[in-house]
Amino acid sequence: MEDLEALGEIAHFLDAHTELGKRYDFENMLKDLRASILRELDFKLEANNLITFSENLREFERIIIPEPIEDFCTSRVLAMEYIPGKKITELSPLRLMEIDGPALARELFRAYLKQILLDGFLHADPHPGNVFLTEDDQIALLDLGMVARLLPGLRDNVLRLLLAIAEGRGEEAAEITIKMGEPKPRFDKADFSKRIAELVAENADANLTRLNSGRVVLEITKISADCWFRLPSEFTMVAKTLLNLDRVVFTLDPNFEPTAIIRQRAMEILERNLMQSVSPINLIGGVVELKEFAEKLPGRINKILDTLGNNEFKIDVDAIDEKILLEGLQKVANRVALGLVLAALIVGASMLMRVETSFRILGYPGFAMIFFLLAAIAGIGLVISIIMTDVKARKKPNE
Repeated sequence: MEDLEALGEIAHFLDAHTELGKRYDFENMLKDLRASILRELDFKLEANNLITFSENLREFERIIIPEPIEDFCTSRVLAMEYIPGKKITELSPLRLMEIDGPALARELFRAYLKQILLDGFLHADPHPGNVFLTEDDQIALLDLGMVARLLPGLRDNVLRLLLAIAEGRGEEAAEITIKMGEPKPRFDKADFSKRIAELVAENADANLTRLNSGRVVLEITKISADCWFRLPSEFTMVAKTLLNLDRVVFTLDPNFEPTAIIRQRAMEILERNLMQSVSPINLIGGVVELKEFAEKLPGRINKILDTLGNNEFKIDVDAIDEKILLEGLQKVANRVALGLVLAALIVGASMLMRVETSFRILGYPGFAMIFFLLAAIAGIGLVISIIMTDVKARKKPNE
């Protein structure tokens, strides 16, 4: 805890005094890290996670979760089933040839898509040390203390983002990302959209089979910080999960295509989400809300009618400031008028050049030269005024 407190002071200093800190919000990152560490240190929670994941992933026959021995589990002690196996990344080439790597990779990736997009309860630490191959060629997931929970709206947007990445739709990927987060005061939407589109385009090559989906999603979080945009911490956990998962699945199958799995699972996941939305509990909630709306509707209508009857009805319109608009039009009109006067002086001076007179300047008719001089001085003044106005206009947005 003392280490976290020291890191908190450093994070606070960086956020307050450096541009890097203002971009990345180190205090918020440390807050999420603190909460994650405290959850991981409570082994009673991890025992509950084992039970939940075992239930959520029961449809995947090649994936096993160790069972906790609940009678011996406390907040400081975790007792669970022993599963012999070996890390995926430590398997010899001969052992990899003995197993059905592509099938295991598909099963594992499908299981994590279900966690992210359907369950909303995610094992956020599937690094190679936590993914074992058992003696009977199954995949065991260990160390389930680090988890993330995703709300339905975020799950839907993550699904749409993965589909946009898989199909190379960069502009759509940028718009979806914006819906998931919060822009900061200096957010540059144009630069953000451009960089996201370029990132997606770089990974949309038709000949590219090994798309590292985790790296792409994690790169989106970096671009967001660079462009002054804050994504939810849950999205960062999803990116971290996919990045770790890529290493495991590509070890099992070097030719693994995550985009194909994402497309295949998308429709199934949408159907399941739709079925969940029309569950009896949700329908009952909708009926209750409709009942409350019907009960309050007469009173609300009476208030509106009373307001209209008492001539108290007001509409706030966020329109352009008329004063600023009129000032701008006045400046334009003044410049146009001055331009016409300058044109008249030049034309008049040109005509006077043909009039013979004894009054001359530098050998030319004097009155014509005076008009030319006045036109030149006024023209220079107009140019300086336009340049100064434009410089001020450019400085205002940066301030």
